[in-house]
Amino acid sequence: MLCAAGLSILFLGDACRPKDQVLSAPLHDDFDRVDLGSNWLDTGGSYTLEGGKLWAQNGYNHPLWLRRRLPPDVAVELDVTAKSPDGDIKIELFGDGASFDPDKGGYTSSGYVLIFGGWHNSLSVICKGDEHGEGRKAARSDVRVQAEKTYHWSVVRKGGLIDWQIDGQPFLSWQDPAPLSGKDHAYLAFNDWETRVAFDNLVVKPVTP
Repeated sequence: MLCAAGLSILFLGDACRPKDQVLSAPLHDDFDRVDLGSNWLDTGGSYTLEGGKLWAQNGYNHPLWLRRRLPPDVAVELDVTAKSPDGDIKIELFGDGASFDPDKGGYTSSGYVLIFGGWHNSLSVICKGDEHGEGRKAARSDVRVQAEKTYHWSVVRKGGLIDWQIDGQPFLSWQDPAPLSGKDHAYLAFNDWETRVAFDNLVVKPVTP
């Protein structure tokens, strides 16, 4: 009961995880429905479904976790759109499936964070844990998010390599010498700070090692 109720945040954690199956076949979600459903855990970001898309705004680092464990090698594809020139589109990979920022303070992800046009559209990064300082593992500042433009992301982790492409073009990559693994590093999430963004056409599938 607690696991299904997204508002029972303080009691989430290991108690929810035994029911979460490892993804063994492709998962598709086009968000063309009324409610998020039991596949998703909103940790307080007030995510909504409108017009066949998943919308986030003023989430303040309260991720929306997919309640399926990722295989060690995985491919994630999705479409993303920012409604303002601030950009700031982000997802998390291989997190713990429950963590969130309780007070708008210093949030350290339990997994990897991919941010397109963060910090008022000034920087795009792949991070491990902290989004700041030494947590930034790959970055570029030469590309800006265009408001209202829909981008197609493809992110593959194979072994320790994270390869991120946007619209079929290489964007950022990083080889982690100590890849995250285990029950505390097995989940995918959408995340948001303040910008209104949309996510759509999610595909998550295992990749052959």
